[in-house]
Amino acid sequence: MSNPHHTVLIVGGGAAGVSVANNMRRMDSNIDIAIIEPSEKHYYQPGFTIIGGGAYTMKQTTRNEADLIHPTVKWIKDYADSFLPEQNSVVLRSGARISYDYLVVCPGLQLDWQKISGLTETLGKNQVCSNYSADTVEYTWECIQAMTSGVALFTQPTMPIKCAGAPQKIMYLAADRFRKKGILDKFSLEFCNAGPAIFGIPFFAKALSKIVTQYGIKTHFNHNLVAIDGPNKTATFESTDADGNKTQVVKPFDMIHVTPPQSAPDFIKASPLANAAGWIEVNDRTLQHVRYANIFGLGDATSTPNAKTAAAVRKQVPVVVDNIFALQAGKALAEGYDGYGSCPLTTSLSTVILAEFAYGGKVTPSFPWLDPRANRYIWWLGKKLGFPWMYWHLMLKGYRFDIPHLESYAKKWVDKD
Repeated sequence: MSNPHHTVLIVGGGAAGVSVANNMRRMDSNIDIAIIEPSEKHYYQPGFTIIGGGAYTMKQTTRNEADLIHPTVKWIKDYADSFLPEQNSVVLRSGARISYDYLVVCPGLQLDWQKISGLTETLGKNQVCSNYSADTVEYTWECIQAMTSGVALFTQPTMPIKCAGAPQKIMYLAADRFRKKGILDKFSLEFCNAGPAIFGIPFFAKALSKIVTQYGIKTHFNHNLVAIDGPNKTATFESTDADGNKTQVVKPFDMIHVTPPQSAPDFIKASPLANAAGWIEVNDRTLQHVRYANIFGLGDATSTPNAKTAAAVRKQVPVVVDNIFALQAGKALAEGYDGYGSCPLTTSLSTVILAEFAYGGKVTPSFPWLDPRANRYIWWLGKKLGFPWMYWHLMLKGYRFDIPHLESYAKKWVDKD
């Protein structure tokens, strides 16, 4: 029996994989497309922050994978295990081999819970919570509801991670909950970040520092969580000083929200598609693999130095689709991706700072008449209603929609900063 073959084979049925498949189907009704994806559930992960903050439900973020993939796209319900790019093939965990003309690799990130000693044993109990998994996010809201006073820690690991703003978003939502109850002064809220600053782009970092001050949050930079003792309610951090010296810092807590370390999936790291750091090695602009011309990558597992967000995926999808068609037609590839990403930073239960940026930390707003650093209710409505609707009804269904974002739009705000 011969191995199955598809013109376009996609590894990963998350935001990137489904969007590529459905967009490609809209562009060409006859092209043979298949997706390798083991999960039967699909989650709108940007909604996890506000589930943890008690403003959204798991049901609102969840769909059946079968309802999202176009019926003419072949769904292979299995795990990709290894790649044979010289033979244009992918080997599945079941042992089956699938060949292709063009391969799109977008498996998302791996959550490395085990890299924090004691975390897996205590996660989901002892007031140890995390918004980063569908299995744990609802417990975050349980913890916030149960708190009346005490020490609440919020952690951020070394980069890269999914949505670099998410570790602090839940902190602001918790603080606003406590403020609305009139008990904020009974808490010590602390942000322990393995990185050196509140946010990687100074333009937005200044605005967020003001939010931190308003809530009375203490910040600890260069503090990386390495261990948790759930029953005894202590967290151990590795603190690095300006000279690179490392010391252990133990902090007590009554609640801790943990953002786990993250990396490319192990099967990607072990593959010939990976660079030395384990990421799918693609051209930053065309998203074509640097060694295998008929392979493309997008989403969180690639080597592109952009923010790992759904907004980035939305901009990457048409670049990948158009470049596959260009390659098929013998045409030049377009350098169409500029590193755009967006992070709606939930600063309260009614306000959001819409941070938009591209490669090099360039501030690239889509709405130049509005100060990008301002807290706005309209972006809260976007976070809760508008952006999810666009995700389910436009992006995943393969429609293209774009709002121009330009560095020049930000000039008057950056000059004023």
